[in-house]
Amino acid sequence: MTDSALRELADDPSSRKRFFKMMGGAGAVSAFGVLLAACGDDDDKKSTADKPATSKDDGNKGDLKILNYALTLEYLETEFYKQVIASGIVKDKATANIAKQFGATEQQHVDALISTIKSMGGKPVSAPKTKFEPTLEKGLKAVLETAATVENLGAAAYLGAAGSIKNKDVLAAALSIHSVEARHAAALNALVGRGFGGKGGLEGSLPDGAFAKGMSEADVLAAVKPFLA
Repeated sequence: MTDSALRELADDPSSRKRFFKMMGGAGAVSAFGVLLAACGDDDDKKSTADKPATSKDDGNKGDLKILNYALTLEYLETEFYKQVIASGIVKDKATANIAKQFGATEQQHVDALISTIKSMGGKPVSAPKTKFEPTLEKGLKAVLETAATVENLGAAAYLGAAGSIKNKDVLAAALSIHSVEARHAAALNALVGRGFGGKGGLEGSLPDGAFAKGMSEADVLAAVKPFLA
């Protein structure tokens, strides 16, 4: 977490206060504490002055890479819900409405990430070609389980990347999206009967005591590989 936005916020009370205000006050204090604990802390307590300097351009480049990684996952989720809705496989009206709401939310994430990447001078990646047909052919249960898996992976991906983000505005955006992904995952986990204990093949941001666990980019991309054409 060296030289990351999380490290700066942990060390600088005035910076942390502005961040909490931007994130919405008291609730953000709790969320930040959980995120800091989940991402871990430096083994030593060296001051910022003792650590290697990181240029703004290097930080910007790293954050853009993370944003495009997140965008790839959001493209994947958005396309999944589009195909599920278009297939007509979900007959229950309430469940269909959930799929539509989640799909609309993921599209908003896509739009926000593209806008952020462009505002930072970066180039948004193109949407990947997907391969959800085998899942749709297996029926509703497989579709709902896949939705839960993908949302859990999304939440775990944001948590896993948070400690590497340099820009506090980018961190705030990632934290707000992580929260929504986690809520989607919780709703879908309950819907398919997985509960909150990691049982039944639940993948992604597994509840583990008081803190969730993030996943590395390599592990997340390996997990979504079957859905990519």
